Amino acid sequence: MEFPSNLIPDEASPEWMNKGDNAWQLTAATLVGLQTVPGLMLLYGGMVKKKWVINSAFMALYAFAAVMVCWVGWGFQMAFGENLVEFLGKPDHVTLDQKFLLDQAFLGYFPNATMVLFQFMFAAITLVLIAGALLGRMNFIAWMLFVPLWLTFSYTIGAYSIWCPDGWLAKLGVIDFAGGYVIHLSAGVAGFTAACWVTIQT
Repeated sequence: MEFPSNLIPDEASPEWMNKGDNAWQLTAATLVGLQTVPGLMLLYGGMVKKKWVINSAFMALYAFAAVMVCWVGWGFQMAFGENLVEFLGKPDHVTLDQKFLLDQAFLGYFPNATMVLFQFMFAAITLVLIAGALLGRMNFIAWMLFVPLWLTFSYTIGAYSIWCPDGWLAKLGVIDFAGGYVIHLSAGVAGFTAACWVTIQT
């Protein structure tokens, strides 16, 4: 019995890919993205005084957009790429390569393109959660500098250490299915620290 033409493997749908796994990863990524923009963006705009509404909403929108650029430029490889040190991968722009994006991801039966998108959503929401601690307290230009720096020198370290199979905490058996450490704990500590620092400075 032959498969229908839409189920026959081809370049866009290789034999190793599970369409159900791929569809679910893309669905999950979309739901996380909707929590971020417009979800948190609208929430933050409604939490602050009228004079801070635009600034607060754009802090979330900018973080989402800036993380996307940094993530495909070097962030994904620092979080999931080749080992540089025990807690960080080598920064590389290979994420933009078509061959890399169509290859099987290091985990699961879906392509790297899906994994890059899925992990980008988590990186983005982490920065947007930090923004919640700085609403009405931080200059937008300072936030524009903070986002790529924190993603590069903090988030990628946590993601590589725990989520990447080569990370030192992953090798010790640390498991973080829901982002409790990589996302929520790191965002909470960073937000608290940043809010304290900004408050002291003012």
